[in-house]
Amino acid sequence: MTNATDNLGQRSERNMGQPVLKGATAGAAVVTLPAKPPEVVVLPAATLKPFAPRLVPWGKSALVNLLPPLITVALILLFWQLAAAGPQSSLPPPTKIWEEAKDLIVEPFYWAGSQDIGLGWRILVSLQRVAIGFSLAAVVGVLLGALVGQSVWAMRGLDPVFQVLRTVPPLAWLPLSLAAFRDSQPSAIFVIFITAIWPVIINTAVGIRNIPQDYRNVAQVLRLNQIEFFYKIMVPSAAPYIFTGLRIGVGLSWLAIVAAEMLTGGVGIGFFIWDAWNSSRLSDIIVALVYIGVVGFLLDRLVALVGHVVTRGTATN
Repeated sequence: MTNATDNLGQRSERNMGQPVLKGATAGAAVVTLPAKPPEVVVLPAATLKPFAPRLVPWGKSALVNLLPPLITVALILLFWQLAAAGPQSSLPPPTKIWEEAKDLIVEPFYWAGSQDIGLGWRILVSLQRVAIGFSLAAVVGVLLGALVGQSVWAMRGLDPVFQVLRTVPPLAWLPLSLAAFRDSQPSAIFVIFITAIWPVIINTAVGIRNIPQDYRNVAQVLRLNQIEFFYKIMVPSAAPYIFTGLRIGVGLSWLAIVAAEMLTGGVGIGFFIWDAWNSSRLSDIIVALVYIGVVGFLLDRLVALVGHVVTRGTATN
């Protein structure tokens, strides 16, 4: 008995600090590792990235995008100042424009009466007309473009008519619209509508005709009706073409409203230019032209941004 106890103690001493196999039956073994005292792991302190380095990429991007046009504008103004500084020049130099039309530049939203208002309010009046006419042209143009692009018979019957009507100058429609509506406001909106609708129709029809055949096969498998096929297949597939037409249309709309307001009157930016010409205020005309160009650029960028979001980047900017 004593020998057995000693042998057991010796085996226990040899096995101390080593894995012990338990339940070694049928070739299976469970390994029990020696216990390890818990340790406290110290995590590194969270550090915030300095704000200044994060501004560096943004500053570089802004510098690359803004510096070239600013330099170009400065060179144009310098050349203009030198060319128009002579006594025989018929156009005012930039310094004279600033002296004569400073109030139009500094206070675009002043209000001193029904006709004595800033260019900002006149721009808003014109933009309201453009918004109505262009929205109608966008809706009707997409529907007619989808019809022409989807139906061969509609394309044969309507496409030649559209190609003829789109070549008519915008102002040529103004006498007919005045005779039909007998009011300057709906007449100007109609001129915008009839000017902007043609690029929307043509680009939408091209986009519909370029829908892959696989998409049409999927629509047949899913048994989509015409309305479901229009919203789920046709419009998403042709969206890049549609927004290309919308960008062209919004530019033409802005051109048309300025020309129409010169003849219909009112408080829009077009009538302001015509009134300034009759009053020989060339500086006011030049400032108004700058406003028109900036607003037209912003309208194009807005439609391009909406197209980029809707098409998820497939429509180029």
